[in-house]
Amino acid sequence: MRWLPALVIFFRLPAWGGAAADIARAIRENSFDRDECYRVRDLTLIKEDIKIYLTDGHLIFSKPVAGRRIAAVFAADVQGGDAEVLLLPPNRAERTSMARYTGAPNLDEHFQAGVFLFTGDEYETLRRQIADNPSNKKTPEIGALLDDQWGPTLRNLGTSYQTRLTLDLLGGPGQPHGLFSAMLRSPKLGNFDLLFDPDSPEPVFAGQLVNRNERLYFDTWTSFEARSARGRPPELQNLRLANYRLDATVSPDLQLSTVARVKVTPTVDGMKVATFDLSPDLDLSAVTVDGRPAEWLQRESMRLNLTRGGNAMFLVVPQEPLKAGRTYEFEFRYSGKVIHDAGDRVFYVSARANWYPTHGLQFATYDITFRVPRDLDMAGPGDVAEDRTEGDQHIMRRVTSTPVRMAGFNLGDYLHARAERDGFVVDVCANRALEKSLQPKPETIVPATTPLRSHRPDLTPTILPAQPDPRERLSVLASEVASALEFMASKFGPPALPHLMVSPIPANFGQGFPGLVYLSTLSYLKHLPQAADNRSEAQELFFAELLQAHETAHQWWGNRVGATAYRDYWLMEALANYSALLYLEKSHGTHSTETLMEQYRMNLLEKNPAGQTVDSTGPIVLGPRLETSIEPRAWRNITYGKGSWILHMLRRRMGDERFLSLLGDLLKRYDHKSLTTEQFREMAASYLPPKSDDAKLEGFFDQWVYGTGIPSLKLEYQVKGKAPALKLVGTVTQSEVDDDFATLVPVEIQLARGRTITQWVRAGSDPTTFTVALTAPPAKVALDPKRSVLRR
Repeated sequence: MRWLPALVIFFRLPAWGGAAADIARAIRENSFDRDECYRVRDLTLIKEDIKIYLTDGHLIFSKPVAGRRIAAVFAADVQGGDAEVLLLPPNRAERTSMARYTGAPNLDEHFQAGVFLFTGDEYETLRRQIADNPSNKKTPEIGALLDDQWGPTLRNLGTSYQTRLTLDLLGGPGQPHGLFSAMLRSPKLGNFDLLFDPDSPEPVFAGQLVNRNERLYFDTWTSFEARSARGRPPELQNLRLANYRLDATVSPDLQLSTVARVKVTPTVDGMKVATFDLSPDLDLSAVTVDGRPAEWLQRESMRLNLTRGGNAMFLVVPQEPLKAGRTYEFEFRYSGKVIHDAGDRVFYVSARANWYPTHGLQFATYDITFRVPRDLDMAGPGDVAEDRTEGDQHIMRRVTSTPVRMAGFNLGDYLHARAERDGFVVDVCANRALEKSLQPKPETIVPATTPLRSHRPDLTPTILPAQPDPRERLSVLASEVASALEFMASKFGPPALPHLMVSPIPANFGQGFPGLVYLSTLSYLKHLPQAADNRSEAQELFFAELLQAHETAHQWWGNRVGATAYRDYWLMEALANYSALLYLEKSHGTHSTETLMEQYRMNLLEKNPAGQTVDSTGPIVLGPRLETSIEPRAWRNITYGKGSWILHMLRRRMGDERFLSLLGDLLKRYDHKSLTTEQFREMAASYLPPKSDDAKLEGFFDQWVYGTGIPSLKLEYQVKGKAPALKLVGTVTQSEVDDDFATLVPVEIQLARGRTITQWVRAGSDPTTFTVALTAPPAKVALDPKRSVLRR
């Protein structure tokens, strides 16, 4: 039976051996034990919410690694052979997600074969069931066939999971139940994965690796807390990191070599192995703990990296177990190619957040030294502690004055513009040249051919269009960023760091790190290049006005206040984007913000070839899971667009004064802390006007945050009676959403002398009738004229 295509796997180990290296090698070279093959019936394997039933077939176990059997294969290769997996997601959002990929809200699937990797008690559990049923018999002759057939798959998948398996087999803390991974093949769904990982905030996972349009996706069908852990407070990080000292050298060929030192304090006693994340493009060469060499295990796994957002986990095994509460200094030496030449000395840094070892996003101080070719500059966070040239090197050192969640860097041949506002310094860098992808191509003008000219030599002129200058908005950008920083500081308090650098990135996006903004080259240009087809007013606004304000807003949202988990990431992007819209509204008027909000609405209503809207991909709390092979646009359109609409609707419900107070108090309450969606809901509810409908915002969040749907709304009304005892009787009808969808929508009634009555009406599956007493006929009655509700 064919399995997944073989993956090209690379692994990196220290030059010297050790326990981790021995275990990893055994995993890579493992095979099946032909004497541990059985004809089995009616076996059950349960890992929290995952239930697997091996009804009839052959089961073979792997040979032991570190004294434990860590793998098995089941094949339903007998007459009437069968197996089944059952997984019931615990809530509507996860059931909806599952149905989008599998066609059913629950996973109840028969499969033909499965490979299981585990570090818990799965072997003992299955062996007991085999022994208890006399019909289960050893079949070593089948074992030889299965070993030949499935051995390569075992080694392939084992290598892909080798770091995680090694962690458990070394006795890593926080792994009481062990990893369980099942790769199953069914006639209906093809190959798919199930995972129970007690080291993950959401241990239960189901998904599928998909290659679509020459791009790999890992579509997450469902992911959630295990049954036994639901309702428990999240566990703290088992390592606390502080005081980074990063010494990096960039060679003329753009190779990055770094010595990273960081103070590490375990929260778990007797820790035998510590885990860190690092870009898979960087190779470790040495690790020490308090100056003593430590073993390390680093590898590259396409499968796991896709589920980890591009980071690669590696292990550090100190010579002695780590003690809780004691602070150690870890030193890492590594190098690799994470800086790329985009042409004409324009550089692209691919490892912006993971160019040094991390253990989750934690607040820490940074002391960063860069040695680069003398004609280049480094952009980074913090105050300048040193800036000099020595021989052929430009040496720059920056130190952060307060703890921040991450430290990025950028590199280029820069010009600078500086602006100051109320004690904050903005330093904007611009490349001196334009990356090749944006440079205009020569245009040839072909003259009309006439009999008189047809015999002459070709004199066709070639015209080179004027090349956009990436320096042309340098001073304007510095002023605009400084103004945005000043506006937001007046509303939210000081930014993450008092010194903000803005640097170009040859891409169509931006990023806002503490003290450092990456800004698309397109934001530096007065006009988008002609090659930017179908550009709209909203696109022009995005690069010319919104992007720099959005990334500036991340100095607060994402850098002073963080998101607790991936389901809360939307908050940081939505708060940053809406803060930028507030700034644009104040500095440029309402037209820009109205144009952008309308574009967000249209983006959410775009349809895929199956006729489904982008919004229907899933609720905003799915975060990065929204970027799927089915709808790659969904994450961006929903996170930024719908997120901005959610905040806009809350603003209209609260009023401007209450809404701005909410934002300011969020910063005070959660400064240098993490925020959850539910904490945001509870705090937002406390800023609603007295006697508001849906006073806890539970209905609002159920529809707009935890659900999907954009309604169509229609108003019909008539005025009855005679003045001064009139009654306006209106009906609001909702359509194009599920029956359980309900939302509040304002009806504005304009009276004489400019007076206005706003009646909030709850629209639902049935038409909603409302009555307003009037003394005189209304001048105008309109349903949501100020676009306070996201609707069709």
